Amino acid sequence: MSARAGGGPARIGVVFGGPSPEHDVSILTGLQVARALKGAPGIAEIRSLYWTKSGEWFETPAGMEAVEYVSGLPRGSTPLRLVVGAGGGFVARRGGRFGSKEEPLELDVLVICCHGGPGEDGTLQGVLDLCGLVYTGPTLASALIGMDKLAFSALMSTAWLQALPRIALVDGGMAPRFPGPYIVKPRFGGSSIGVEVVSDYESACARLRTNPHLRRGAVIEPYQSELFDLQIAVRTWPDVQLSAIERPLRTGPGEILEYSDKYVGPEGMAAAPRELPARIPPELEEQIRRVAPEVAALCSVRGVARIDFLSDGDALYVNEVNTIPGSLARYLWIDPPVPFPSLLLELLGEAVARPSTVFSTAGSDGAVLRNAGSIGGKLG
Repeated sequence: MSARAGGGPARIGVVFGGPSPEHDVSILTGLQVARALKGAPGIAEIRSLYWTKSGEWFETPAGMEAVEYVSGLPRGSTPLRLVVGAGGGFVARRGGRFGSKEEPLELDVLVICCHGGPGEDGTLQGVLDLCGLVYTGPTLASALIGMDKLAFSALMSTAWLQALPRIALVDGGMAPRFPGPYIVKPRFGGSSIGVEVVSDYESACARLRTNPHLRRGAVIEPYQSELFDLQIAVRTWPDVQLSAIERPLRTGPGEILEYSDKYVGPEGMAAAPRELPARIPPELEEQIRRVAPEVAALCSVRGVARIDFLSDGDALYVNEVNTIPGSLARYLWIDPPVPFPSLLLELLGEAVARPSTVFSTAGSDGAVLRNAGSIGGKLG
């Protein structure tokens, strides 16, 4: 894989962390990616770009372990600035005998490993687009669709894909037409953080005042205890490919698949308890494999995404799409096996060949300005 304009090995920046409830999991994914790319063909350099909980940027030393991020910034980290505009990018601030100096980081492709928050909702992607940087994973638009549970649900409905009814939860608003019990979820969030099961609508509204994860918005949908999770990964480069189907397993007494079920382990999502491949009827597997590419196309999936379904073993409901899944869903590619470095090299190749956005000024030829007359006249 070569990402440099003149050919030659690529210089990679691995971006992880961020001001998100999933900050810690993002660190795990970033460290896994940096380790997997070390020594991979076509890679000249790997730099770790850490986004702190407070929104600051640092380059951290190579070879760090997760525990070195527990107390905050690892020793030996270098402050960075992210500069927007033509020729923008990451700039290192290095100290010397005669004061600090700034040095641009020469990077060809960024691997985005940020889960949740501004790293996965399109905020970071929009900034990187303005910087003119090449990156893996979702575009601004597809990231936003994946993060907004209400918009995603509406999109599935317009495509006639079966999903549970889901509406916005507003304190003092109209009660849902479907009966309880209910699941209350953050409208913008993932990984079961802030998700609660309640018995009635009044309890759901009360959660708006007590659950900090619902401050940006919330959705409500029916809770059906017989439903279980089924997940499949999809990538679209160089063509559409689907992984094995997994059934995540609950380890606690909770009514839903909880955050601890997914991520609390030595390797994050890759070490979570699961049934892989899932033991489900052939008809259900066929349906998942038919619907998953439709969801990916509707959401303009780029990179590797994980599509989450709910089922009772018979009926199938589209639940959500995770545009930057934990560990980049590396553990799902088992048939045929895809080594993690190979998966990453394909993501890097896609990032170069399929840019996240191309700005255009077509039609802006000055004709409107030449014929505008006086601004004062237009205000009269």
